[in-house]
Amino acid sequence: MNREELQIQIAKDLLSIKAVFFRPDEPFTWASGIKSPVYCDNRLTLTAPEVRNHVENGLAYLIREYYSDAEVLMGTSTAGIAHAAITAHIMGLPMGYVRSSSKDHGRQNQIEGKLERGQKVVVVEDLISTGGSACDVVNVLRENGAEVLGIVSIFTYGMARGLEKLKATDVTNYSLTNFDCIAKVAAEEGYIQLPDVQRLIKFRDNPSDESWIQG
Repeated sequence: MNREELQIQIAKDLLSIKAVFFRPDEPFTWASGIKSPVYCDNRLTLTAPEVRNHVENGLAYLIREYYSDAEVLMGTSTAGIAHAAITAHIMGLPMGYVRSSSKDHGRQNQIEGKLERGQKVVVVEDLISTGGSACDVVNVLRENGAEVLGIVSIFTYGMARGLEKLKATDVTNYSLTNFDCIAKVAAEEGYIQLPDVQRLIKFRDNPSDESWIQG
C-alpha cells in the first residue's frame, strides 16, 4: 500500500466509525465559539480493532519511512499515549509520554518513561489542528536533551495556524490522512454531498469566517 492508498484507507476507517463526522448543515460549536462542520474523536479508533490495526501499523509505516533512526516514541498526553504504546510495541521500541505540565507530587516528572540525552525521538499525536500541544511536547523533549526527529499523527486539518506553528517550532509532521482527503472520501461514500466539499475546504482555510455555513 502506497502513501495515497493509506490516506484513503484511513479516511474510510475514520468515517466508518464516526471518529471523523461531518455535519455541514448543523455545525458543531468549538469551545472558542467557532462553528465547525466537523467533529473528530480519534479515541474511537481504540475501540474498533480492525481500524486500530490499520492506524497503528500505519503509524509504524510512517516512522519507518520518514524517521528510520527513531530510538524512542513519545506520546502526547493523553490522546497520543495509547497510539505511541501500541506502535512502539509493533516496532519493538521504547516509549513514554509527555504530560502537559509536571506532576505536583513524587518525582514531579513531566516526561514519563526513560529518556536519555541525545536519544532520537518521534512524537506520536492523534490529531493536528493548531499544532499547539504537539509543538509543546517537542519543546519539552528538546529542553531535556532529546533529538526530536519529528511528529506522526493520525489526522491533520492542514490549517494555516497549525502549519505556521510547526514551521516556527522547526518540526515536521506526517499524518496518516488529512482533512482534504477525508472530505473527498466522505463525498464519494455518500456521507456528505459533493457541493459540501468546497464548503468544508473554505472552513479549513479560515475557521473564523463562517460564510461557508450559507453554502
